[in-house]
Amino acid sequence: MRRGKRKTPDAVALGFESDCVTVPVESVLPVKALRASVKSSRKYRQITASIKEVGVVEPPVVTRSTGEEDTYMLLDGHIRIEVLKDLGIERVECLISTDDEAFTYNKRISRLAPIQEHKMIRKAIERGVSEEKIALALDLNPRSIVRKAKLLDGICEEAVSILKDKHCATTVFEVLRKMKAMRQIEAAELMMNANNYSPAYISAILAGTPQAQLVDKKKTKKMKGITPEAMARMERELARLQEGVTSIQDSYGQDHLQLTVIKGYLGKLLGNARIVRYLMQHRPEFLAEFQAITAMASTPPLEAE
Repeated sequence: MRRGKRKTPDAVALGFESDCVTVPVESVLPVKALRASVKSSRKYRQITASIKEVGVVEPPVVTRSTGEEDTYMLLDGHIRIEVLKDLGIERVECLISTDDEAFTYNKRISRLAPIQEHKMIRKAIERGVSEEKIALALDLNPRSIVRKAKLLDGICEEAVSILKDKHCATTVFEVLRKMKAMRQIEAAELMMNANNYSPAYISAILAGTPQAQLVDKKKTKKMKGITPEAMARMERELARLQEGVTSIQDSYGQDHLQLTVIKGYLGKLLGNARIVRYLMQHRPEFLAEFQAITAMASTPPLEAE
């Protein structure tokens, strides 16, 4: 029995050329004009400081211009190119895209969460980079770098794991630090379930935290305009709320699945004109409810990704 020749799979088309290319800055043609206000923005100052201190970290993305040799159309990195021109830098290393679609690649990039930024700063410090140099590169006050480097001091690993990719204000970690480890985990879960990482929300959780679950038991919690009686009531209400959220979580996934299946089934039923006509004549109240269910937007998950 003869075996047929195995078919070679088609080659995968690459989105970029394999090597970066160093090109004259003047040969890079922007596809959009920057607003006049951009140069006075904090982002522009940060990029300028970073390029002065460590050079261009993320190469601009360009595509070869058709019809004009040694000319490139700029797809991403307009501010970086403008900064290089202002600094008098004549050449830049670019990433060459094989596609000429001019969309902003940075919109597809997830920005660093505070914990990720903390780890990056800590790693740089461990490698011998001074806090002053990091501050210059990021256009930040050196005290801010020290604060970011100590962000997780006093925070338990479980809470860090929950919040590792969440965009929390630095104040959130300062408030968490006042709680004991178990309460930090509970607070992190409450924030995640509510998809609310604001200082106001964590302050409310702190207000509802029993004195025994605080690091400094002797230091009485104080909030403007709230009496000790009101504080105790808030603690009881928050505990009940936490129990309610936990019970909802246990059945949420199954309820959501059932609702999705029911919605799809009713949608098919209401796509049948004979069934709709029958319901209008004999069960108009059912028809109204069925239409309301099928018109519902998809229910969001408890945790927003």
